[in-house]
Amino acid sequence: MSDLDLATVRAFVAAVDERQFSHAADVLGLSQQAVSKRIARLENHLGTALFERIPTGITPTAAGMRLLPHARSLLALADEAVAAVRDNPGPLRVAVLGERQAAMRQLRFYLEHHPADTEIVLSNAFVTSRDALLNGRADAAFARAHGGPRPLPRHIDAVPAYLEPMHLLVGRQHPLAGRAAVTLRELREFTVWVPGAALPSEWSDYYRDLTAATGVPVDTSKRPEVFGTTDAGPGPAPIELLLDHIAASATLATFSGDGFLAPWHPHIRRVSIVEPTPAYPHALLWDTSNTHPGLADLIGHFRDTYNRDLAAECWIPEADRALFAA
Repeated sequence: MSDLDLATVRAFVAAVDERQFSHAADVLGLSQQAVSKRIARLENHLGTALFERIPTGITPTAAGMRLLPHARSLLALADEAVAAVRDNPGPLRVAVLGERQAAMRQLRFYLEHHPADTEIVLSNAFVTSRDALLNGRADAAFARAHGGPRPLPRHIDAVPAYLEPMHLLVGRQHPLAGRAAVTLRELREFTVWVPGAALPSEWSDYYRDLTAATGVPVDTSKRPEVFGTTDAGPGPAPIELLLDHIAASATLATFSGDGFLAPWHPHIRRVSIVEPTPAYPHALLWDTSNTHPGLADLIGHFRDTYNRDLAAECWIPEADRALFAA
């Protein structure tokens, strides 16, 4: 059998990440026809189909899912090999899970005070910031260091970046709407709805750990009566639709991080959670073999500015405690 063509492997990974050939083409700067041809060439080479079509685009077959981790590793090694022989390493690429995340504001603060050639890599529920790091699209990533469908390999290191206190968002008719704070024990009597945790991920594992440790029930169902056909895919529900439904409900609530920029809604009320306050452990992750000269300053900044003074008063999963010690 001849060697794998990296161009076909890169097209395959982009198609998995984007879930549509047209979107993969945009990412790669190719035509959709070129992407389709490359994937067809890879399928012929391997003797099996790697994708099947679904109403919302494409999804990997079982063979495609088996190939995926190896394909990501091949591309990461290829990119590292190229970078190793270049005098100019290029911009420091830092992955963040979305514009609204606290990590985005942290990173912008860092860049204001440490001007550097930095590229922000926006990820999503399908291609998380951890994925971006592992597949070589980023030099560092903001993410939880534990949990998720794929454990981090041993060559990935982490420092605590931000312990984000969680608040409750409720509608004005909710029994907790007039409260300044609610205890975790009291929350056991209410439904906390987090449809974004339906996907296997490090954040879905966070909510699973929260339920196991505190007894607070977390509902991750998509509720088709709310989203109808606007959310046909397996990803998180649109935040605006989620908040609309929370605002109109007298029973539902949802979690929101202290640093998350939720869309404003006139009927949403924010309630603090206490005794203890659950907090999401955002870490800065990087590959220890990466020699990019911008990494040291980035790592040092977040190691020094981590808000460890909050740790003693917060609940975080046991797996994260060693890294996020008070």
